[in-house]
Amino acid sequence: MSVLPATPVGEPRAPAARLDSAPLSEAAEHLQRDQPEGVPPLALTGERTLPDVPAENYWFRRHLAVYQWIAERCAGLDVVDMACGEGYGTETLARRAARVTGVDANLDAYEHARLKYTKPGVRFVRNAIEWHSEPCDAVVFLQTIEHVQDPAAVLDHFRSMLNPRGTAYVSTPNLLTLAPPGAEKSGNPWHLREYRAEEFRALCEGSFGQVDILGLFHARKLRVHELALRAGWDSVHAALGITKPFYDWFTPAISASDFSLRPGPLDRALDFVAVLR
Repeated sequence: MSVLPATPVGEPRAPAARLDSAPLSEAAEHLQRDQPEGVPPLALTGERTLPDVPAENYWFRRHLAVYQWIAERCAGLDVVDMACGEGYGTETLARRAARVTGVDANLDAYEHARLKYTKPGVRFVRNAIEWHSEPCDAVVFLQTIEHVQDPAAVLDHFRSMLNPRGTAYVSTPNLLTLAPPGAEKSGNPWHLREYRAEEFRALCEGSFGQVDILGLFHARKLRVHELALRAGWDSVHAALGITKPFYDWFTPAISASDFSLRPGPLDRALDFVAVLR
C-alpha cells in the first residue's frame, strides 16, 4: 500500500519518501492526473497505491512489476484479482488472461475501475474479499493480506475457489525492510500485521500444500541508487542543494523493470511473493 515507510539505515529505501513529507491533504500532488473523460480521479489515502500520481510512482511501479510477472503466468486463464483497488492490476492481468474479475469493497475504487478499464474480458465486482467466490484458475491478492483480520481464513477461501491445479499469488511487504530495526510493525496504520519470511511461509503452508516464495528486489537504476545511498549519497545531494530537483526527475522515471523477482536472500527483499498450489 502507499504509505511510505520509515526505512532502516542501510536497507533499500523508496526514493519517493524524500518528496512525500507533505500532508496528503495537499490534493494537487496526490490526485490522479489526466484520467479518461468521465472517470473521476482517485486521491491517495495511504490505503492503496495509484497510477498517474508522479510522487507515487515508486510504489506504483513496485506493485506493477509483480502484476506483470504474474500476468505472464496466466495466459488463457480465468483469474480473480482480489482487493484490486484502482484496477490497473486487473487490466495488466487481462493482457494475458482469458478473463479477469477485479474485486474491491471500496465504492470509489470500484466505480473508478469500472469506468476506466473496459476492455473485453475484464469485469469489476464490488464485494468483500471474504464474500466473493467464483471458480477460477488463479487468484491474485497483492499487498493486502497484511490488512486483514483473519489471513488464514482468507487463504482457505482462496483455495476453495481454485480449479484443480489452480494457483494463488499472494504478496506482502517484508517486515525487516519496511519497519524500523527491532520493530514488530511499520507505522502504516492500515496494516494489522507484517511478516518476516518464515512467518509468511508458515501462514501460507497452513492453507496450501505447495508454497514457493520469491523476493522482490531493486534492479537497474534503483539498485544503483541503493548502492549510492550506502556510499553517502544522502549527504551529497543535501550539500549540493539538489534533493528536490533530483527526485522530481528520478522518481517519475522509475519503471517496473527497475524491480526484479528472485528466490532470495529473502531477509533483504522489499516484498514477498508467494506462489501457492
